[in-house]
Amino acid sequence: MIRDNKIFLGMSGDERVELDVRMANRHGLIAGATGTGKTVSLKVLAESFSDAGVPVFMADVKGDLAGVYEAGKDKESVKARIDQYSLTEQGFGYKSYPVNFWDVYAEGGMPLRTTISEMGPLLLSRILGLSETQSSVLTVVFKIADDNNLLLIDTKDLKAMLAYVQEHTADYTMEYGNMSKQSLAVIVRAVVALESQGGDQFFAEPALDIADWLSVNYDGRGMIQILDARKLVNSPVMYSTFLLWMISELYETLPEVGDLDKPRMVFFFDEAHLLFENASKALLEKIEQVVKLIRSKGIGIYFVTQSPRDIPDGILAQLGNKVQHALRAYTPAETKAVKKAAESFRENPEFDTYDTLLNLGIGEALVSTLDDDGIPTIVRKTSILPPQSSLGAIDDSVRRAAIEGSALYKRYNDYFDRDSAYEFLTRKNAEAAAEAARLAEEEERAKAAAKAEAEEARAAEKQAAAEARAAEKQAAAEARAAEKQAAAEARAAEKQAAAAAKAAEKEAAAKKKKVTGVISTTVGSAGSTIGRELGSTLGKTMGGSFGKKIGGNVGSTLGRGILKTLFS
Repeated sequence: MIRDNKIFLGMSGDERVELDVRMANRHGLIAGATGTGKTVSLKVLAESFSDAGVPVFMADVKGDLAGVYEAGKDKESVKARIDQYSLTEQGFGYKSYPVNFWDVYAEGGMPLRTTISEMGPLLLSRILGLSETQSSVLTVVFKIADDNNLLLIDTKDLKAMLAYVQEHTADYTMEYGNMSKQSLAVIVRAVVALESQGGDQFFAEPALDIADWLSVNYDGRGMIQILDARKLVNSPVMYSTFLLWMISELYETLPEVGDLDKPRMVFFFDEAHLLFENASKALLEKIEQVVKLIRSKGIGIYFVTQSPRDIPDGILAQLGNKVQHALRAYTPAETKAVKKAAESFRENPEFDTYDTLLNLGIGEALVSTLDDDGIPTIVRKTSILPPQSSLGAIDDSVRRAAIEGSALYKRYNDYFDRDSAYEFLTRKNAEAAAEAARLAEEEERAKAAAKAEAEEARAAEKQAAAEARAAEKQAAAEARAAEKQAAAEARAAEKQAAAAAKAAEKEAAAKKKKVTGVISTTVGSAGSTIGRELGSTLGKTMGGSFGKKIGGNVGSTLGRGILKTLFS
C-alpha cells in the first residue's frame, strides 16, 4: 500500500511503519529464519513499489511469488490482520498486479537470455568454476575476440573461439601473453558442462534488453518481472551469477540520475547468500562497488536471505532499509550472529532488540528504514501487512496465459542465431581448409606434372638411346656393307689386276715368244751360219762330212745357248 509516496509496511502498536519511496534506492535487507514471513514482507514491498509506479524484479525460487499475478482471497489469518488494523478503511483491497514471467529454460516464463559477451569474463569464470589462472586466460580470449570484432553470443561461439586460439597460440603469445593449451582445454570442458546445465539456452538471442524492464502498465503501475527460478536455483552458481549480471548490466547501461522521487527500478534477490558463496575476491569487490554506486543510477537492491551474516560486511553496510524477521540461536555461532544482527539496529528503549529478535512471531519483524535525512530510524517491532495479491502459487494454465499475453512475448519467444564468432571462424576454417586443399591439389598437380615430365624425359631419353642404338647399328651395318663392298671392290680390283697382270704376262709372254722366235730364228740362223762357218772350218780342219756334221751341231748348240742366255 502506498500513501504520500510512502510504503505502508505494517503496524507497530498504533503507529504506521513506513518506507519513504525516495529512500528506497538506498537498498535494503529482508532476513529471517525459514517460515518467519520473509516472502510476505517481500510481496508487500513489491506490490507497493508497483503501486508507486516503480518497476520490480523478483527471483521466485519456490514458485509462491507468482501469486502476485492474481488477486488475494480471504483467509482466516489475513482477514484477522485486516480487521485488527482496520486496513480496509486505509485502502487495503485484494487485487492482482501486472506481471511478466521469465525463465532461463523457457518453461515457467518467456525465455530469458543474454550473450557471452554481455556476461563478460569475470562473471563467466565464476559460472565455469575457473581458477585465477584460467580466468586470466579466458579474459585474454575475450580480448582477442574483441580486437578482431568477433561476437561471442552463445556457447558454440565461445567454444569456437577457444579452439581457434588453441590452434594459433603461438601467433598470440607475443601480443597477449602465454596461454597454455591445458588451460584452454579445461575452459572448453567447463563450457561443455555448462551446456549440459542449460547454458546453451541461457546464452542465446534475442538477449534481454534490460530497458524493457523499466516500464509501467497502462494504469501507471510498475511492471513486475518474475524470474521463475525453481529449476535454475538447482544450479546455484548459474542462478547467482545471472543475478549479478543483471545488476552489473544496469550499472553499466543506465545513466546517472542522482536522487529521484522514486527509484527507476527495484530488485529483490531471494536466496541472496548464493550470490557470495565461493565468490573470488575480485568478484566480491565488483559486487560491492556496484551496490555502492548503482544507487546514483536510480536502482534499489533488496537482498532476501535467512541471516544478515550471509551478506559481506562491506555490502551489509550499504543496506539502509531493514526488515528483520525472527532468528533462531541453537548454537554459539548462531547466538553470535543474532547478537550481531541486533547490534546493527538503532536501539529502541522500549524493548531489548536481541530478546525480541529471538521471540518474533510469524509475520512480525524488526523494521528500521531511512528517514527524510537518510538516517536509520530506531528499530520498531512491526506486524507486517498481508499482501493484496494471492499468497500461493498459480495454476500452470494461468501462468501460460500470462506468458503468451505479455506485450514482450513475440519479441523474446522466437530464438534466432545471427552471424557471430562461430559462423565467422567456421567460414575461416573452411576457407583455410579449401586453401589447403587447393595448395595440396596444386602440389599434387605439380608432382604429377613433374612425374609426367620425368616420364617424358625418361621416354625421350629412352627413345634417344634407342635411336642412337639404331643409328649405331645402322652405321655399323653401313660400315660393314661399305667394308664388304670395299672388300668386294678390292677383290674385283685385285682380280681385275690379276687378270690384267695375267693378260699383260700373257701378252708379255707372247711378245717374248715372238721376240724369242725372232731372235731364235735370227740367232739360229746366225748360229747356223756360225756353225756352218765353224763346221766348215772344222770340217776343213777335220775334214769331210764329219767336219760338217760337227760344225752343224756346234752351231746349233751355240745358237740355243745364246738364246737361253738372252731370255733366261
